Amino acid sequence: MSSSLNRHQKNQILNDDDDLDRDADALPEPCPHLIDFRTSHGAKPFRALQDCLRVKPFGRASILREPNEVPLCGRCGEPSPRLYACVSCAALFCRQHAPDHAAAEPLHALAIDIDRAELFCCACQDQVYDRDFDAAVFRAQKTLCALKSSACIQTSPKPANLRKRKRVDYRPWTPDLQERAIMRKNTSPLINAVNGLNSEFPWGLRGLNNLGNTCFMNSVLQALLHTPPLRNYFLSDRHNRYYCKQKGVAGKKSGSGGDGNGKGNRLCLACDLDEMYSAAFSGERTSFSPSSFLHSWWQHAANLASYEQQDAHEFFISMLDGIHEKAQSDRPKPLNQGNGDCCIAHRVFSGILRSDVMCAECGFTSTTYDPCLDISLDLESNKKNNPKMTSTKRNNSQNGKEDCKALAHDRGTPTLMGCLERFTRPERLGSSQKFFCQKCQVRQESLKQMSLKKLPLVSCFHIKRFEHSSVRKMSRKIDRYLQFPLSLDMEPYLSSSILRKRFGNRMFPVDGVDPETTNEFSSEFELFAIVTHSGTLDAGHYVTYLRLSDKWYKCDDAWITQVSENIVRTAQCYMMFYVQKMLYYKASERQVAL
Repeated sequence: MSSSLNRHQKNQILNDDDDLDRDADALPEPCPHLIDFRTSHGAKPFRALQDCLRVKPFGRASILREPNEVPLCGRCGEPSPRLYACVSCAALFCRQHAPDHAAAEPLHALAIDIDRAELFCCACQDQVYDRDFDAAVFRAQKTLCALKSSACIQTSPKPANLRKRKRVDYRPWTPDLQERAIMRKNTSPLINAVNGLNSEFPWGLRGLNNLGNTCFMNSVLQALLHTPPLRNYFLSDRHNRYYCKQKGVAGKKSGSGGDGNGKGNRLCLACDLDEMYSAAFSGERTSFSPSSFLHSWWQHAANLASYEQQDAHEFFISMLDGIHEKAQSDRPKPLNQGNGDCCIAHRVFSGILRSDVMCAECGFTSTTYDPCLDISLDLESNKKNNPKMTSTKRNNSQNGKEDCKALAHDRGTPTLMGCLERFTRPERLGSSQKFFCQKCQVRQESLKQMSLKKLPLVSCFHIKRFEHSSVRKMSRKIDRYLQFPLSLDMEPYLSSSILRKRFGNRMFPVDGVDPETTNEFSSEFELFAIVTHSGTLDAGHYVTYLRLSDKWYKCDDAWITQVSENIVRTAQCYMMFYVQKMLYYKASERQVAL
């Protein structure tokens, strides 16, 4: 997909690298002609435009006119691809005669593009932004879309497979008397298998034995055991290991299963995960040995099969790939992993990244989309070398936002929001990375910008702490702390937000954002697990911190202890797991009294 930028957008993109570091909320100088118009007439003319607008397909607004009407310039009498209507007198003119109209009449400098419903200054020869004007366009779009939707509902039956996109606020569930009687009759409360008493820890917390430098595996498995969508999937018996094994044996006998050498029938990481979920939520408190899972993973990743320390992030990606490959081999026609419906791993962790490469000469944009299971973030650069190190003491705030805001001004300690802003910031590609511009028909220097087109159910952020330099022929670990919030809003990093900011912050849908791929849920996430790394590059240790019922628990292989939030914030985050807020049910983690 491609698009061209106007002069104002091109000049904004072609700023120096120093300008890219400025605050994204900084506003340009307002148009003096717009200020004069508002001083004289106020916002009333803009608000009255709602009745003069229509909405085209895909949500683009334009000036209302007769279907067979051909608009012409009032000066030259010729049709033009870009015609403007004066806000003061409704005169039509082309871009060539726009300055003449602005000079002839005072306070007649503002006009509206009749095909795009965009505000244009005839004197400045550029688009301008006005909040009240955009609000009028948005109200017109919302009203007309609501009328069309109600008309469609009255004239056509509702499809059976219509996807509901309306957001529903979460309400904690409490059983009524009948439900309590059914639960009391058919279930029994879990008890501690050791002493017969209810444990002070939430159910599902169980230590994992270290099988020989396997802390990298234990730390990731602890996070996955408490990933809400993944946990609900396995505990609801959506993947039954006994049925899967029987299916594999039947497929082997018929000669239709596996990959030809029997490996597909023997290897199923999802079956081993199902066994681990059963063990973790059985009520046992003694530590569990994930030897079966380790053996299966060694078969999948033979190059990593050893008792040496491995990278936790590499293990996480390798394990999800193993689940995905098994699901694909069981299907007669493998599905595209980009749609997120091919397997439970992609259904939970898969999102879509959007990459825009913009020509620095003409503004032509080339867009590509790629599925992703996680987002790797560079630690935010320290722009101010402050010799005074930030204290590690933190107050016990509920979500940590106060700490992050204070440290954002300090610039000494990187923040997760700062890393995300750096990830989605336009980056100037060097002369050695010129791309072929389809409009210029030559290789040009360019700018690249990443954004998130589709958010996953669970967002995994990988913090790049290990640097490998081929020039210096050395590797090192970055021992810097990262400040993070418990509640994270991903709205500023979505493609829709990035495009609106790039194209003038319009309030209606922007071209290039497919309504079918927008998120059904909100962009708000809750933190539930952190994998940390301590030590050096060659000799380190992984530990997981879990957030359950607003309490933090440290999972250090076979040992599980409750810790304070301050302990978690002083650890060196390596992987962070955030879940959609609507799927993070705090009340569901507590037992219901029968």
